[in-house]
Amino acid sequence: MKIFSAQQIYDADKFTIEKQQITSDALMERAATKLFEWIHARLRGTSVHIKLFCGIGNNGGDGMVLARLLHEHGYTIEVYVVNYSEKRSKDFLLNLERLKENKVWPDFINAESDFPEISPNDIVVDAIFGIGLNRAPSDWVGNLIQHINTSQAFVLAVDIPSGLPMDRSPWNPAHVIEASYVLSFQVPKLVFFLPETGVYINQWELLDIGLDAEFLEKIDAEYQLIGKQEILPMYRPRLKFSHKGTYGHSMIIGGSYGKIGAVQLASNACLSTGSGLVTAYVPKCGYHSLQTALPEVMVVTDEDEQHISQITLPFVPDVIGIGMGIGTEEKTAKAFGNLLKEMKAPMVIDADGLNILAKSPKMLNDIPENSILTPHPKELERLIGKWNDDFDKLEKAKAFSSDKKVVLVIKGAHTLVLYKGKGYVNTTGNPGMATAGSGDVLTGMITGLLAQGYPPLHAAIFGAYLHGFAGDICASQNGYEAVKASEIVNSIGRAYVEILSPPEVEEREKV
Repeated sequence: MKIFSAQQIYDADKFTIEKQQITSDALMERAATKLFEWIHARLRGTSVHIKLFCGIGNNGGDGMVLARLLHEHGYTIEVYVVNYSEKRSKDFLLNLERLKENKVWPDFINAESDFPEISPNDIVVDAIFGIGLNRAPSDWVGNLIQHINTSQAFVLAVDIPSGLPMDRSPWNPAHVIEASYVLSFQVPKLVFFLPETGVYINQWELLDIGLDAEFLEKIDAEYQLIGKQEILPMYRPRLKFSHKGTYGHSMIIGGSYGKIGAVQLASNACLSTGSGLVTAYVPKCGYHSLQTALPEVMVVTDEDEQHISQITLPFVPDVIGIGMGIGTEEKTAKAFGNLLKEMKAPMVIDADGLNILAKSPKMLNDIPENSILTPHPKELERLIGKWNDDFDKLEKAKAFSSDKKVVLVIKGAHTLVLYKGKGYVNTTGNPGMATAGSGDVLTGMITGLLAQGYPPLHAAIFGAYLHGFAGDICASQNGYEAVKASEIVNSIGRAYVEILSPPEVEEREKV
C-alpha cells in the first residue's frame, strides 16, 4: 500500500472531484459519512457524551459534517470551534451553517476562552488540524491540546492527530493530540510509523472515501506500507523436483568467546527460513557448542581460539551473513576487510560487522553491490552520523544506501527497508522483540532468503515481515516479556504457514 505526501493526497482529491464531477463539499460529506458510520456501528444504543473540537479549515469542516450526522441520529454532542485564525475554508463555513440550521450552535474558543470541561467518560473528536499543518500551533491552541490529552477521555482523531505535521517532527512535542484511535482517509501517513511521531497514535484505521483508484495507482510514492498483500507476490515456492543444493549454501560468519550464541541463532534462523545448506564459520571455542546445538549446520573454525583472525573459506558460498558476535578486534577487522575485497556476491552485514565498517569508512567502498546492511538505530548513527529528527535520518539513510549501492534495513518498531531512494515500511512485529538475539535471527533469515534466490530487496522486505510475524506468534503465546530470540526461530515455520494460508483457512482457525 502506497504512502503519499500531503501534496499527493491533495492532488488525488482534486482529480477525484474533477473526474467524478462532484464538489469538494460532496467529497467532504462522503468522508464525514464514513467517520459517522464507523462511530455509529460501535456506539449505537449507548449513552455517551461526544465533544467535537473543530478547526476552521477542511479538517474542521469534516468535524462539522460529523457533528450534524451525530445530532441527526440522536447523539448527545457539544461542538467547539477552535478559532485560531481569521481565515476559514469555504467548505467549513458551508457546513457550519448547515449545522446551525439543525439548531446546533457551536461554542467558539479563542485565546481568551476558558477551556471546556472534559470528563474521562466523554469521547473527544479531534478535528482541529489536518494534513496541511505547516507551522506550529499557537501557544493557546497547544494548551488546549494539552488539556484534551490530560482529560483521560477517549480521543478519536480525524485523519491525523492535530499538531502533527506530515513532513517533520512536531515543533512542540507537548502540543500534539495523543490519539486513542485515528481514522485516516484513504491512505496511511508516514508519520504513523516513525519513532518520534508514531508515539501519538495508539491505533489507526483507514476509511475508503472513494478517491480515484486509477489515479492512486499511477502516483509514484516514495514509501510503501508492507502487508500480507505486498508480501505474497514475493514468495518463491519450493519445487517438487529439487534438492538441498537448489536452495543455496549459506555461510554465517561471526562469534567470539562468550558470543557464540549469536551465530547459533543466525545459523538456525537461516536454515529454518529455507537455506538448503548452512555452514557456520567461528573461532575454535565455538566448535563443540555449535555441533551439539545444531547438528544440521556444518562448522568451520578459525585458527584463533577466541576470535576470528582470518577468514579462509573451504568453498565459495552462495551468500554470507556476517557480523553477529564477531567483535571489533584489529585482527578481526582486517580479516573482514580482506573478505570484502574477495567477495562479489551480495552479503548480509550486521552488528559488529557494521561497527567495523563505521570505524574504517574506506571499507565501505568494498562492500559488494546490493549487499544488505541491518543496523539498529545506534549502529545506523555510526554509519551515517547524527540526525536532527526522523525525517533527517531517513534522508541521510537514503543517501547512504544510494551512494554505497546497498539495501539498508533500519530495525525498529516498524522496520524500514531503504533502497534506491524508496522506503518500505514493515507492519509486523511487537515490543517483545526488543530482546537479545532478535537481530541475529533477522540476519540469518535474510541470509537464508538470499541463498534461495530472492533478489536482495525482496529478501530484506520479506525477511523483515516474516521475522516480525514469527515474533507476533511468540508474543501471542507467551506475552511480550517472555519472547526470546530462539522462540522466534521456532515460530518461523508457523509464520510461513499463516502467511501462505488462504483467507478462508485463517478464518476457520480463528473460530
